Amino acid sequence: MKTIWLGAVAYDAKVVPIWEGMRTYFQDEAKLPVEIILFQSYERQNDALLGVGSAPRIDIAWHTNLAYVQALRWSEGACKPIAMRDADLGWTSKIIAPKGGAVRKLDDLRGKRLALGSRDSGHAAILPAHFLAAAGLIENKDYQSTRFNTDLGKHGDTGTSEVDVLKAVLEGKADAGAVGSPFWSAVQEKGLVPKGSVEVIWTSEPYNHCMFTGRAGLPAETSEAFTRALFGMSWDNPVHRPVLEAEGLKKWIAPKTDGYEALVSACESQGFFSRA
Repeated sequence: MKTIWLGAVAYDAKVVPIWEGMRTYFQDEAKLPVEIILFQSYERQNDALLGVGSAPRIDIAWHTNLAYVQALRWSEGACKPIAMRDADLGWTSKIIAPKGGAVRKLDDLRGKRLALGSRDSGHAAILPAHFLAAAGLIENKDYQSTRFNTDLGKHGDTGTSEVDVLKAVLEGKADAGAVGSPFWSAVQEKGLVPKGSVEVIWTSEPYNHCMFTGRAGLPAETSEAFTRALFGMSWDNPVHRPVLEAEGLKKWIAPKTDGYEALVSACESQGFFSRA
């Protein structure tokens, strides 16, 4: 079989050992010729997947939910979902606010200041603004937003903008803020805020996150060999577990594509399907 070129985004130093571990598994154990290319942004990675410009061509991309729906739209459905993590199901966005403060329910945001994460973060900006608009709360009309456009191109993967959102809420620079459910869970588990100081006043409907996406024209036998190898990784295997744990999953699963409708609508209304 020809080499399978797999793309991922280097949003943090920890990404390097994760993908080194994945490559070692594919080549040494699964006997599948997979090579990894790390990109600095999801935009450049999508160029490589779609064969646009001078980017090196890749066969499969490890996508955020935003990069995934963009690839589907820009390829007119020719790119195909291949696999995802069990942890990619059922994400939510949350509005947090000081406990006992001026914002105790969603409608209290009227006339208030809302902190949002990076504009290309599906969970900390795109979807919160979309869901709020659906509830009759329009950004910079019904509430004023403060956006922390940190690490653009990484689609919120670094979590830095969510840290900025939380800090703004704690310091009173915003009346409320939007974060993703994994970030909020980590805040609670690690005790990163004084107990009882901040509370969730709203939680969105669930949606899905990352996806392995195949390029247009990827041979079926290549996709099948890749997923067969991927699904061979086991949490119970002490060699596999550190890689799975570092990537935040217990099991690779078949793609579930019914969790992206809200993001597609948000991208249409907010201009994220424009290539300009």
